[in-house]
Amino acid sequence: MIPVESALAAAHAQHNQHSHAHGWRARLTLRTENRDGRSALVRREHLGPLRVQKALYPEGDAVCQVLVLHPPAGIAGGDELDLDISAATGSHLQLTTPGAGKWYRSIGPWAHQRIHLKAEAEARLEWLPQETILFDEALARQHIDIALASSARAMGWDILCIGRQARGERFTRGTLRQALDFRVDGRLLWTERGSLQGSDALLAADAGLAGCTVNGTFWMYAAGLDRTLLDSLREERFDDGQAGITMPAGTDKGLVVARAIGDKAESLRHYFTRLWHRARPVVIGREALAPRIWST
Repeated sequence: MIPVESALAAAHAQHNQHSHAHGWRARLTLRTENRDGRSALVRREHLGPLRVQKALYPEGDAVCQVLVLHPPAGIAGGDELDLDISAATGSHLQLTTPGAGKWYRSIGPWAHQRIHLKAEAEARLEWLPQETILFDEALARQHIDIALASSARAMGWDILCIGRQARGERFTRGTLRQALDFRVDGRLLWTERGSLQGSDALLAADAGLAGCTVNGTFWMYAAGLDRTLLDSLREERFDDGQAGITMPAGTDKGLVVARAIGDKAESLRHYFTRLWHRARPVVIGREALAPRIWST
């Protein structure tokens, strides 16, 4: 067996050589099914540098936990990544990543990432990746499409760091375009489109990111969620920036959205984790057990 570290290093070197010429075409398809109370990973297909090593069961058979691996560690110009994730009826799939993702600078080609999340009747789905770092001069497009049955329950977040803070880098050139569509039983409940330009005035404006370099969105859905959960989540303080939690109008008391901005990715991630600890018993029906990879 090839050591994981060696495999990652080799894949990273190959990625650097390959992506400059053509860009990676990578796809990962995962599906869980309920097999006599066990959430079995029945489909695991990949093309290119997207992997899942094995299914983990830290909470017992009912919850299938997987770590999504992208050995190059970042998305370069010309790359196209597709993730197609589904939890079939009555199964529970939880996904996270072993470290921060990256959008690398581009000399011209755009990078694309499309994430499709689906939960069927009575399924549970959790999409909990670690943060993503947007390099200066990146040209990035991301589309997240969420499709749930009305009896499904789901939670997910997206955390973005603008520029490499450890190097004092700012996002002065480049573009990030984001899209999100959220459907329940085929009905569009929530949609967003955003475009972030390097040195855009909105980066510093109070109506935009107020000069903050980290921002995140945390969504959760379960039919019948009401202000009881909303009020509980609002008790969690976020002292290293600004945060707000709401139920978007017209979502039939099922969708809750939290947003936060600040300058410390770790602090924002810990804030979202605290919200997850409070919300998971209500939304998912299980006490929160943090993935071990978050502590390594």
